[in-house]
Amino acid sequence: MTLREDTIRLVSPWIPRLPAGGGKIHDRIATALAEDIAEGLVPAGARLPAHRDLAYRLGVGVGSVSRAYLDLERRGLVRSEHGRGMFVSVQAVRERGYTDLSVNVPPQLLGQQILVASFQALARDVTAEDFGHYRPAAGNSDDRRMIAGWLHQVGIDTAIERILITNGAQHALSVAFYAACGPGGTLFTEEVTYPGAIQAAKYLGCKLVGLPIDEQGLIPAHLDSALAASDRTSHRVIYVTPTLHNPTTATMGMTRRQEIVDVCRAHDVLIVEDDVYSLFTPSDCKPLVTFAPERVFYINGFSKMVSPGLRIGIIVAPLAFADRTRSGLQATTSMASPIFCMLLNFWLREGVIASVRATVREEAEQRVRLARHHLPDACLPRDGGSLHAWLPMSSLAAEQVANRAAASGILVSPPSIFMVDRQQPKTGVRLCLGAPKRSELDAALALLAKISSQPLVVTSENFIGV
Repeated sequence: MTLREDTIRLVSPWIPRLPAGGGKIHDRIATALAEDIAEGLVPAGARLPAHRDLAYRLGVGVGSVSRAYLDLERRGLVRSEHGRGMFVSVQAVRERGYTDLSVNVPPQLLGQQILVASFQALARDVTAEDFGHYRPAAGNSDDRRMIAGWLHQVGIDTAIERILITNGAQHALSVAFYAACGPGGTLFTEEVTYPGAIQAAKYLGCKLVGLPIDEQGLIPAHLDSALAASDRTSHRVIYVTPTLHNPTTATMGMTRRQEIVDVCRAHDVLIVEDDVYSLFTPSDCKPLVTFAPERVFYINGFSKMVSPGLRIGIIVAPLAFADRTRSGLQATTSMASPIFCMLLNFWLREGVIASVRATVREEAEQRVRLARHHLPDACLPRDGGSLHAWLPMSSLAAEQVANRAAASGILVSPPSIFMVDRQQPKTGVRLCLGAPKRSELDAALALLAKISSQPLVVTSENFIGV
């Protein structure tokens, strides 16, 4: 048996020997692994063997395996997770012709003709002066006034003094976490949640606490108990996605939204409301910021409703925190891109945003119907569209489904990235519905239905069955 067969077949027994051949041992190990990663024999998200175990099975020193893994990590083929091991990088396999269900984007409905015409119009209006000075960090008054008008259309009435323009919603989220929570504060959120929020909170030094959820998201009673037991001497903040929670698609009804706000008001805690999926808010529901503008940092953006290329995010900050939010914004950027601001302003005036939003909503509804047809047990909104679906399952089952999907040519995000506590026994597999063409999505969902019904393979704790 060759080194390739020894080191890659994660389920079958291994023969602890090296093949004959020249070259340094760690180079031979790294080359064999790199080739199989490139060819798709080791799927994205697969956990590689522990250093000592692989060294024992191959009959080599632990240092050789460590050097091989370090070489793979430097090349971006694997990533190390503290306390969990080494995993094949998602990015390393993204360009192998997979059906990519790992990136949560809207269907590509912004036509080339619109883009060309829009930039031609901007080229006629833009002046050298626009690039010759800095704009206010929060955005100029004209752009903020235009955004205030758009927010009014989605049910939020606010003064432009509360609006700050950022370089995308992820940037807005990080600034809001800084302003509301800061280093040493505690951020309460869903037990599985948006990975970008987890990363931002950890980067800022916030303590994360994951709370149980149901089909409507955060459960008021559990939130109330957690806040009552928490340390009141540090900043306490709730991060919540009321509409189409990422990843579970849970959407709060009007009563639940009011209950969450009531609990937060009773404990005097702030809320960061992530409303990037506001396109799909039920008609009888309102954002949390409309209940408690004095304590809600409202986050929105245009990448999930129009296109990821439109890097404009929005913060509506409580007036009492406007200066602190602006300080956080200035510390992370001088200003949002003038070109993107001009493009957004133009598209709002010309009705492009409204038109694309309506088309995305219709297409998302079609894709939800496809997902429901192939995966009737998936978590999806009862009515309307969604950009993702969720298959809840145990952590072990989720990793195996993700690995099997990658081996079959379907790329999904590693299930562990959604977990606030990596030791929790349950997570799931998120399926992003927007990126592929509808026919490609149809085929991928049909294959995933078969993959998710396969029995769990129980192996040693260092291996994930593929």
